Order: sequence, then structure tokens, then C-alpha cells
Amino acid sequence: MNTSALIRPAWTPATIALMVIGFMVFWPLGFAMLAYIIWGDRLEGFKRDVNRATDGIFAGCRRGSDKAARWGNGSARTGNVAFDDWREKELERLNEERRKLDEMLTQFDEYARELRRAKDQDEFDRFMANRNKSTAPAKTDPSTGTAPTKRGKGSNLLDD
Repeated sequence: MNTSALIRPAWTPATIALMVIGFMVFWPLGFAMLAYIIWGDRLEGFKRDVNRATDGIFAGCRRGSDKAARWGNGSARTGNVAFDDWREKELERLNEERRKLDEMLTQFDEYARELRRAKDQDEFDRFMANRNKSTAPAKTDPSTGTAPTKRGKGSNLLDD
């Protein structure tokens, strides 16, 4: 270990100052610095053990991804001609099924879009018809040329 480093796992003025500042800013930082001062000399062995374990885990993942790549790639041959032929036919059949399903999904999406458009158009036409009825001017009576008046009970004060 380099003893000339400014920040090292020892009770130096710099590490004590960082620990105090860590406690003042955010107390977990102070505890982290205290842990580094006390157990930091064991950090090299810990890092080595963690790196070794991590390399072992990722090596297993690499082996698994190599197997998956061989199965996913149609050009990878197993050596058994009958199995390889069967696998290729099955993969072609599955690709054809997927293409048909994608086509059916596209057709259904178009149908649903057209259905929504027709429904929206129908609602809009109904709205416009109701709006035009309520804002239309009163129709004139062709025989008199005047607008028809409502006659009924209480419509004219002099009729009562």
C-alpha cells in the first residue's frame, strides 16, 4: 500500500477532516469515511474477491448467450441432419404464422380505425343536425308571408 497517498485507510489529518465534513454534510458520508479509515486496509482483498466472483457470474452468462446465439441462428448446425432439417422447417412455419398474425393485426387495426371514424362521423352529423334545428330561423307561412305565431292558452294577454 502506498503510504504517501493523501487519503488512505489510516488516521491522518485529511481522513479525519473528511470524516468530520461528511458527518456535517450528510451523516452516512461520515460513517462511510469512518468505515474506510477502520477497514480500508482490507479493501484490496475484498475488491479482488468481488472481482473474481463477478467474473465467474458473467462467464456463465457468456456461455449461456453463446448457446442462445447458436439456437437463435438458423445457420448453426448441430450435426444431426434430420434434426436440423426439422428445425429449419419448424422455424419457417413459425415465421409464416407470425407473418399471418401480423397481417391479421394490421387488418384489425384498420377495421377498428374505420369503425371509430364512422362512429365519430355519425355523432358529428347528429350534432350538426341538432344544432341547425335549434339555430334555424322561423319558417314563414307561404299564404300570408309572415312567420307563424304560437297561439294557445295564455299566449296573448288580450285573448284571455
